Formats: sequence, C-alpha cells, structure tokens
Amino acid sequence: MSSTKINKGNLLIAEPSSEYDQPFNRSIVLLTEYNDDGTVGFIINKPLDYSINDLIPTIIAEFSVFYGGPVSPDNVYFIHNVPEIISDGIEISSGIYWGGNFENTITEINNGTIKKDNIRFFLGYSGWEIDQLEDEISSKYWIVVENQYKKNILNIEASDFWKEKIQELGGDYLLWANAPENPFWN
Repeated sequence: MSSTKINKGNLLIAEPSSEYDQPFNRSIVLLTEYNDDGTVGFIINKPLDYSINDLIPTIIAEFSVFYGGPVSPDNVYFIHNVPEIISDGIEISSGIYWGGNFENTITEINNGTIKKDNIRFFLGYSGWEIDQLEDEISSKYWIVVENQYKKNILNIEASDFWKEKIQELGGDYLLWANAPENPFWN
C-alpha cells in the first residue's frame, strides 16, 4: 500500500472495497486541486459513449468524453498538456493543466493543432470538502499514488488502467485485479 501524501497531481486509486459505490467503482482520479477549501479531481479511466462533438457541435473532432465525477455532471471540463496553445490553464503538475481559454481550444482542435493525446474532456468532476478525502483514505476507500505518467497521463488506455494500478500494488491487491467488477457475476 502507498503512503504517498495527498497533493494535486497525484492519483487516487479506488480500493477494491469501494466496488458498491458506482460513481467511483474501479476509478482512478487525477487530483487537480488540493487546498484548505477542499479537493477537486477528475476520474480519468471512465469513457462515456459519446464524443465531444456530440456535446459541442462546433467541435469537429470526435475526442472521447470521460465521466469526471458526480459533481456538476452537466458541465464540460478539460485537462491538457499544451499550455503553449491553450492559454489561461491552471498547472496541476509536471506539464498537465486544467482548463483554459475554451474558444481558443475549440479553434485549435478544429485546426488540427490539438490532438487526442493533448486533451481529455470530462462531464462533471469529483469533489471533496475539507478533511472528507482524508477521512475516506483512512477508511480504506482510496489509495494515493504519485502520477508517474506526468503529462503523458492523457495517453493511458482507460479500460485496463485500474487493473494495472492494482496489480502494481501487489500483495493482497493481486486477487482483486482479475475479480469481476460485480462479484455476483462470478
């Protein structure tokens, strides 16, 4: 198990015991903000069944949209690794940014300057009040690990990411890596 300190830019891995909490079942969250006001992050491994141009028709690219979390699920958010193209983003850590000038972002996507591996869109976000995340971690709901991928986190294959991270933890977690998502399917 990891004893990594909570910081923005870190990853939260949902403990296998959280399997009954549907929004976070087998989730990996990239923390984008961690301060005295609370914590914000985006679930990075749960793609939805539509692309960004289904939500914003002026975008002509078919970039995937991910379920970011249960808070504000009607709003679109994004993270990216191209601050030289998308201005006004907030640096999360090591070359990964949250948000920025959205009109410029649309233009640069439509021009082909921004590619799929530069940006990830989300519906909703994950949020915790002060001390809420710490309580969930101490209750064995989350494991905190460093983001070893840095800005390349946008290139990870979402479908097996949770399983891969659980396998990396080793020990008792190896049993859970191949368990069915719903134990009643077994």
